[in-house]
Amino acid sequence: MTRVLVVDDESLVRDGLVAIVSARPGLEVVGTADSGEGALEQVAALQPDVVLMDLRMPGIGGLEAMRRLATTGDQTRVLVLTTIETDEIVYDALRAGASGFLLKSVPREQLWLGIEAVAAGDALLAPRITRRLIEQHVARGAQGTSRDLVLTERQADVVKLVARGLSNREIADELFLAETTVKGYVSEVLAKHDLRDRTQLVVLAYESGLVRPGA
Repeated sequence: MTRVLVVDDESLVRDGLVAIVSARPGLEVVGTADSGEGALEQVAALQPDVVLMDLRMPGIGGLEAMRRLATTGDQTRVLVLTTIETDEIVYDALRAGASGFLLKSVPREQLWLGIEAVAAGDALLAPRITRRLIEQHVARGAQGTSRDLVLTERQADVVKLVARGLSNREIADELFLAETTVKGYVSEVLAKHDLRDRTQLVVLAYESGLVRPGA
């Protein structure tokens, strides 16, 4: 069972999200919050697997809540669900520790799949938005950062395909490997570089220069 915390300052939105998430077998809403401060308190108390996080809220807001959550070492993953689609906001959310980003206009099936993917640490969500934003922002100013990836040749092959948005199965087919082998490579790289999930790995792949914007 995947435990979900719903965070939004609008009560109607919260209630709607609770009803939608609860309708999916395997997903359980364990709590709600209406602010960034409330989200941090609920994460500490409830230890959910996934937080559905709005960005614009009273108090510290969603971005700052994610930054603070990232410093706790907690394994809870954050899926941003918002109406905001600007380049700066999305990239800031990824850098703050979001594992995925979806617009509130998505159908419920995509929301369910997004929660499950984020819980599994297995996907970069909304690739039409996130990959473009990562490329644009790295091209503008993030290159030259001191973040490095230390990889074997095979790990590098896998990470490049992760950055293209391929699943473990697709990477396995591309490289003629077993899917479990690919999963092992990804897990090794995440652990070695203290990364929470594939989203953070993709950001680092661009920032380190392993993957070039527009390539």
